[in-house]
Amino acid sequence: MTISEPNRYDRIAVSLHWIVGAGILAQLGFGWLLGEFERGTPTRALAINLHKSTGLLLALVILARLLWRLRHRPPAYPANIMANWQLRAAGLGHMLLYVCMVAMPVTGYLASNFSRHGIRFFNQIELPLWGPDDKAIYGLLNGTHDVLAFVFSALVVGHILAALHHAFVARDGLFARMSFGPRGQF
Repeated sequence: MTISEPNRYDRIAVSLHWIVGAGILAQLGFGWLLGEFERGTPTRALAINLHKSTGLLLALVILARLLWRLRHRPPAYPANIMANWQLRAAGLGHMLLYVCMVAMPVTGYLASNFSRHGIRFFNQIELPLWGPDDKAIYGLLNGTHDVLAFVFSALVVGHILAALHHAFVARDGLFARMSFGPRGQF
């Protein structure tokens, strides 16, 4: 099946999708690896500040993606490609992905501001703290950040599996809507 231009995302949306997607995969992977660094060591502090710094940059790209999405309506799904329950599941999945894309950096940033460690942007610039060193608030926000990492990871895996299903099993052309490749089926 060939997907026509009106049923495709524009180049900016596609670019932002893949940049954010790669950034999220890298950031989630990096976040999972942080537990491997020994607590109280300079190496761990360096790694955590790198995670925080890349998270802040990724948050800016996510904000650009969200603003683009709010100003540019996504193309409608081609008729009769998916059942109603699949359309509802896709809509819910995308909404939850956006919630996690916003909530992850927000909870990480907020947690850092209720810790005496704060954020050293790329281990060079100490960002000013605006919250007190409060272990209870930090614990709540950091715990939320950790729980969201599990939820977000599951959503990302589900999103990737659904995309691969459309590309290689269903071969319905939906993957082509968010690709740079030829305008035909993928």
